[in-house]
Amino acid sequence: MKIKIYRLALAGVLALVSATMFAQQSTSSAVTRRSSVTANKKTAVSDRARQRMATETSDADLAWMKVIYRSLDLNEPENAALYFPEQSVEGQENLFRIMMRLLAADELPAYEYLDGREVFTDEYRLKVKDMLDRFHIYYTQSKGFSEKHPVFNIDESDVPSTEVLGYYIIERWEFDRTEGRMRTKVEALCPVLHRTEEFGHEAVKYPMFWVRYNDLRPHLTSQLIFTDDDNNLPQSTYDDYFNLNLYNGEIYKTRNLRNKSMAQLYPDPEDRKHAQDSIEKRLNSFENDIWVPSLEDLEKKKTVASAANDSITPEPKRRKVSAGRVSSRRPSKQVKQSTSSRSATRSVRNRKKR
Repeated sequence: MKIKIYRLALAGVLALVSATMFAQQSTSSAVTRRSSVTANKKTAVSDRARQRMATETSDADLAWMKVIYRSLDLNEPENAALYFPEQSVEGQENLFRIMMRLLAADELPAYEYLDGREVFTDEYRLKVKDMLDRFHIYYTQSKGFSEKHPVFNIDESDVPSTEVLGYYIIERWEFDRTEGRMRTKVEALCPVLHRTEEFGHEAVKYPMFWVRYNDLRPHLTSQLIFTDDDNNLPQSTYDDYFNLNLYNGEIYKTRNLRNKSMAQLYPDPEDRKHAQDSIEKRLNSFENDIWVPSLEDLEKKKTVASAANDSITPEPKRRKVSAGRVSSRRPSKQVKQSTSSRSATRSVRNRKKR
């Protein structure tokens, strides 16, 4: 009897131990699954970034290239991903905060904004201290500060991210002869500060500095963002956002021999808008116009044109009138002379009798 009770107690202990081990395994497996999902997402992002970097081509592979300057208004819904979140939340930062963090740590080269031209050389490399003083951004020098390695501490509340309401971007449209396709990529970005003067009503725009996109790109591939209001799960990166051209910007300049902006070339707003639309249309149709259409495309166009002609209702035929019928018509009645004209005729006759 004692042996039987002992066996039952031993069986109960073994069952309790096995249940505890099973619970630990299931919990650890759940943690592993969650971590694997996060790791897979980061791996997918890094793979996309490496794939894009591997497909970079040189200018020798290009058959055609056009440089476009755009102005991005962050009040537009398509550009809101660059502005929000205004404050850093759960490791998420907007684009300007990322730039300022890297500039303060001397991890990102930036260049002076020169009105009308861009020179990305060491001669025009931005001195971060001068830029901070120019735009009245409070800072302190970090412990590792030196003239060759200037490092600054900038409090998050002192970063004027809410005043950066626009960006200038340089966009390159390239036709790659090796792949036979059109490609659009961003070459440089410039944050634009909007500040209202003490007695002013409209905000004044201050372009701050230029940053080459390839220098900023490694820091944008790891920042997950969401790009629309329908899906609040951040699945894209800033690099995806720019490479897929999800932004919306107005053309304010194209690279030209006289180095003039659209406002200088077309002072009238209507003429400027027409020129901008014409440039957009040429860029979007360039890839289609460069190829000779195939016989199938020509046949398809002919079918569409004939269908359009058939859909047009013919005008009703007008009945022709023969020359004989026209001549047989009664002449129109003559208009009677007025009283004044008859009196004038009598006076002429009376003069002749005299």
